Amino acid sequence: MGKETVAAPSPRPARKVRNVALVGHAAAGKTTLAEALLVATGALTRAGRVEDGTTCLDSEEVEVRQQRSVSLGVATVEHAGHRITLLDTPGSPDFVGELRAGLRAADAALFVVSAVGGVDATTVQLWEECAAVGMPRAVVVTQLDRPRADVDDAVRSCRTMLGDGVLPMHLLRRGPDGAVTGLCSLLEPHPDADDPDADRLRAELIEGIIGESEDETLMDRYLGGEELSVADLVADLETAVARGHFHPVLCASPLTGVGVPELLDLLVSAFPCPVEHGCPPATRPDGRPAPALSCDPDGPLVAEVVKTTTDPYLGRVSLVRVFSGTLRPDTPVHVSGHGLADRGHPDHDTDERIGAVSSPLGPTLRPVAACPAGDVCAVARLTTAETGDTLSSPEDPRLVAPWDLPTPQLPVAVEAASRADEDRLATALSRLVAEDPTVRLERRPDTGQLLLWCVGEAHAEVLLERLRTRHGVAVATVPVRVPMVETLAGPARVTGRHVKQSGGHGQYAIVVVEAEPGPPGSGIVFEQRIVGGTVPSQFHSSVEKGIRAQAERGVSGDRPIVDVRVTLVDGKAHSVDSSDAAFQAAGALALREAAAAAGTRVLEPWCEVAVVVPGEYVGAVMSDLSGRRARVTGSDADPERDRTTVRAEVPEVELLGYAGALRSVSHGTGHFSRRPLGHEPAPASLTAVPA
Repeated sequence: MGKETVAAPSPRPARKVRNVALVGHAAAGKTTLAEALLVATGALTRAGRVEDGTTCLDSEEVEVRQQRSVSLGVATVEHAGHRITLLDTPGSPDFVGELRAGLRAADAALFVVSAVGGVDATTVQLWEECAAVGMPRAVVVTQLDRPRADVDDAVRSCRTMLGDGVLPMHLLRRGPDGAVTGLCSLLEPHPDADDPDADRLRAELIEGIIGESEDETLMDRYLGGEELSVADLVADLETAVARGHFHPVLCASPLTGVGVPELLDLLVSAFPCPVEHGCPPATRPDGRPAPALSCDPDGPLVAEVVKTTTDPYLGRVSLVRVFSGTLRPDTPVHVSGHGLADRGHPDHDTDERIGAVSSPLGPTLRPVAACPAGDVCAVARLTTAETGDTLSSPEDPRLVAPWDLPTPQLPVAVEAASRADEDRLATALSRLVAEDPTVRLERRPDTGQLLLWCVGEAHAEVLLERLRTRHGVAVATVPVRVPMVETLAGPARVTGRHVKQSGGHGQYAIVVVEAEPGPPGSGIVFEQRIVGGTVPSQFHSSVEKGIRAQAERGVSGDRPIVDVRVTLVDGKAHSVDSSDAAFQAAGALALREAAAAAGTRVLEPWCEVAVVVPGEYVGAVMSDLSGRRARVTGSDADPERDRTTVRAEVPEVELLGYAGALRSVSHGTGHFSRRPLGHEPAPASLTAVPA
């Protein structure tokens, strides 16, 4: 974190607070726009720098195909008597967890669209994700001065691809060379007589605003020919945007400053405050209902950790959105977290005492006396709290319903590069999991590999880089091993004979078994049909133990034996030399003999997958699946969302790199889920060398 030299913005009532998430695909210009807003408000002394010389936003830069922001950057500024917190979210689909964290901390989303690239499929997907949670949205078109920029086409694509209610707020003023030199508000009467579309666009804008107005007389006055004042229209902007059906479009050039003042004015005049956006539902930590929350600084304390980082000097730093009550330094809080135990985040309820409370400006923390409801702050010294956890009063504990997170589908096998790194690896991985709830850590018992489950390839590269640079642990990646198993190729009747004499008590056990393949998924089934007590009943379980132990070890290499029915039909025992150990050994030998007599078949694990993509990519997805030995079992179309779910059965080994392949064929718009399906015979190409 940077030096604490920059004064924090003064506290504001919740109605004077705006929390805005900057959303858009990678390279759309979100971070550059955020810096321009900070410069315009005086938070930065020059573009990209605060007073102590550090960069403005904590946007971690890693070489992942290209320089890109991969984490949630935060900065808080003041404009026109309002406190504005900008949450710069990553644009890569691999970091959708950070995006959703930013949306959870925000009350509205500002979509950043490049005038060069326009609206792409990823932007549409992000737009729909915001719509699904009822997030108010607006659009700003940037990079107006880039080569090949087409502002008019970008605005048209916003209206076409993002749906109804997306309406421009301004006309563009251009210089003799065609460059954008300023904006002309469509709210003003007769905004630009030279633009043939001016009157039509102004009419559409006014109708969009007053259509959401609570003043029913506005529409009648407008239809009656009355010229509505700019003040009347601006007063209803916030209502229109907050309801989530009206989405203003602006243009801004961060490099020249065109449109930046208008954008700041829009943030304070049109975006909802925390009071209007409301609070997420919360219960007691044990699931019992709790009273509804409101954005009240004097109410019960309820806050949520939306991001966790580890600073080499400050330790763990938590970015927190306060929904109710007031968070003050050096006070006790109750930490609750549930629902992510399968990803290495165990359920917990504990009391802690927080350290300093600060207002973030990227890597710089500016101490504040308190963080009231509606604000976002950074909190130090929370040792157990993780991303997604709830902070509340120990006397009145609450638990906020968690936001949805993507299921990581890309496994990466990691191991310490040296013995010296082994001791630090476990600690470093636990910190990674605490920081990023989209990560899942798994130690596979069947292969012994340590798997880091990631959202995609870029996500994996960032996590490995963090291990090396932030936590000082050198790690190596190795190929992920998909565990194969074996079953009998046919039936066999064999004898397991374990007879040894070495002076004193010997070992004597003879068993005759009939073994055959069982149905898929049946496991090891043991039965006995002993007649006449040839194998005493106290040794039947010993034979079963030996068979099961040998099945787990396998008979060739390290492949376990599965789906086999073994029946004990005969045998011999000795009154002195027979024992539990002897019959376990005989049972194990019998299974090995059965495998040798009947032969074995190698089986590989299969999964059932559900792939969700826009309709235009269904053909490409099916073609890719067919090349992975998949069996497509059906598809379900959702015309309202333009999404199709393709269902298929796929060998697990073919899914190792599927997260990246799906990202490629669907242009970043697809996702998939999987569940184990069982085992099927593996092709010879996979059985030559034990997996």
